[in-house]
Amino acid sequence: MSIRLGDIAPDFTAESSEGKINFHQFLGNSWGILFSHPADFTPVCTTELGSVAKLKPEFEKRNVKVIALSVDPVQSHIDWIKDINETQKTTVNYPIIADPTFEVSKLYGFVHPNASDKFTVRSVVIIGPDKKVKLLITYPASTGRNFNEILRVIDSLQLTANYSVATPANWKNGEDVIIVPAVKDEDIAVKFPKGHTRIKSYLRYTPQPNLN
Repeated sequence: MSIRLGDIAPDFTAESSEGKINFHQFLGNSWGILFSHPADFTPVCTTELGSVAKLKPEFEKRNVKVIALSVDPVQSHIDWIKDINETQKTTVNYPIIADPTFEVSKLYGFVHPNASDKFTVRSVVIIGPDKKVKLLITYPASTGRNFNEILRVIDSLQLTANYSVATPANWKNGEDVIIVPAVKDEDIAVKFPKGHTRIKSYLRYTPQPNLN
């Protein structure tokens, strides 16, 4: 099975490093990130889980819950966490799902047979409070993820969910955004009182609307 943008994120119940978890209950009304790893005690994964632990306050500021997944069993996760904490100088402060039967991995399409039928790929799924999939990214096993980029994407997703705007290439929180084409010129002054800059009829910039 593979999931697509806009699908309801499949629910599941699984064991984790922090006990049994029902995924939708775990998310509650928060945004969520589910990210998969090829295996425990692997070098790139170790740096990734450490990075996410250090960034957890940033995710919490954005009302985002993070949860990892690896196909190894719970005890392996617990032992691995000790290594992550030691080598990355942090404390893993979120659950790691144990998926030794590949049940969750197959539910989310994390196993790509053309890459490997024995390991999950490095996938990221961002899920909104409505439980719908907002973003999917898949990396090869050899390439670590940039979690600052994932934070940037969350800022964009949360902004564009609430305002009639889109974010341009390389946008960062605090920079100008694009007014979507569906907004008519005559409605801009009411919707965007900070003003706007018209480059083309279809390209109109405005200051980020959710900032004072």
